[in-house]
Amino acid sequence: MTHQFKDLYQSVTDQIVTALEAGTPPWVCPWSRTPGNAMPANLATSRAYRGINTILLNMQAMSHGYAVNRWLTFQQARALGACVRKGETGTGIVFFKMLERDADSGRCANDEPARRVIPLLRSFTVFNAAQVEGLPESLVAPESTPEGWSPVAAAEELLARSGVTIRHGGDQAFYRPSDDVIQLPSPAVFPEASRYYNVALHELTHSTGHPSRCNRVLMGRQHIEAYAFEELVAEMGSAFLSSHCGLPGELQHASYIAHWLQALKSDKRLIFTAASMAQKAADFLLPPQATAPNPQVSAIPALA
Repeated sequence: MTHQFKDLYQSVTDQIVTALEAGTPPWVCPWSRTPGNAMPANLATSRAYRGINTILLNMQAMSHGYAVNRWLTFQQARALGACVRKGETGTGIVFFKMLERDADSGRCANDEPARRVIPLLRSFTVFNAAQVEGLPESLVAPESTPEGWSPVAAAEELLARSGVTIRHGGDQAFYRPSDDVIQLPSPAVFPEASRYYNVALHELTHSTGHPSRCNRVLMGRQHIEAYAFEELVAEMGSAFLSSHCGLPGELQHASYIAHWLQALKSDKRLIFTAASMAQKAADFLLPPQATAPNPQVSAIPALA
């Protein structure tokens, strides 16, 4: 593993740590968003970014106030007859893939050539549409909310299509793996519907760990205890779901921030692993048309 390979992990992790230390979890957007613009996508291909790249690009879009969450490379801008505005700074995103190569020597027991796996981690620089001049007007116009779209109805659809049993009552919200049940307070006790669905989608993300779904085993990891890691996955996964619906995001478990910070500072791969699991959870719950992968910049797979 090269020094450059390690530094890219560290660079991404440092950005997440800085945001958490500032009290602004980078996966949470506290205001309502148009569903079409909520998730970052490539302007040239219309394909959505995924996993850790979703977090990195959302963080930049929020901090700079970009009206359109659409991005493209320098070369893609040129191909569209546009150019990046002088002095603009791009945003780094990542691409990861495991490559198999024949070993330099040696053979396996079945006399097949020995294979070795080489990790490929590359960085790309993209620019927001607002940083580019000369783009066709049709590509940069803010998308309107689809006719008849309701964030609450979209969230309710996700809960219904999941098939998970949801019960109401009491003053606590939790997912109980032993009988595969989500327990929520009555919707009437929440000050607004979006707060109820923020909590519900968080617990719904937890439910994807069940063996019949994503089979995400709750187990301890180096530098972080099992429940703190699972909460990190659920926070990001529910943020992806909220973005799909157009709901404002909300941090559910601020008490875990100190645990996350300590773990991230000790393990530069942790956020990649958690983001990958969160994306897998969201993919399981979202309608098929909302989960088409981007082959150019895919989610980072778990590396723990």
